[in-house]
Amino acid sequence: MPLVRLDARRIRDWDTFHTVFAEVFGFPSFSGRNMNAWIDCMTDLDDPGTGMTAVHGTVSDPVVLCLDHAGALPAELREAISECAAFVNWRRIELGNPAILALAFCKDA
Repeated sequence: MPLVRLDARRIRDWDTFHTVFAEVFGFPSFSGRNMNAWIDCMTDLDDPGTGMTAVHGTVSDPVVLCLDHAGALPAELREAISECAAFVNWRRIELGNPAILALAFCKDA
């Protein structure tokens, strides 16, 4: 299981949100700093050929994003991650592909 641990204390606002996710997931430099771009990158977690992320899972082994210290995330950002991760999986399912992203909200590392 590809497990990505992210210290949520590093995310304080939208700017740090996009910086941290781009760093941890290896988003391409041309990726926008908005949630539409985040969704596009995360949708391709099982397709290394697109170059949208440096982290990869497979249809039988999805990526698990563990947000350590999740309580430190501002509520607006915690909600955005939940909604957009759900949208990533919904989009894939609508296209006939399995879900690729699981979330774990952890209190402590």
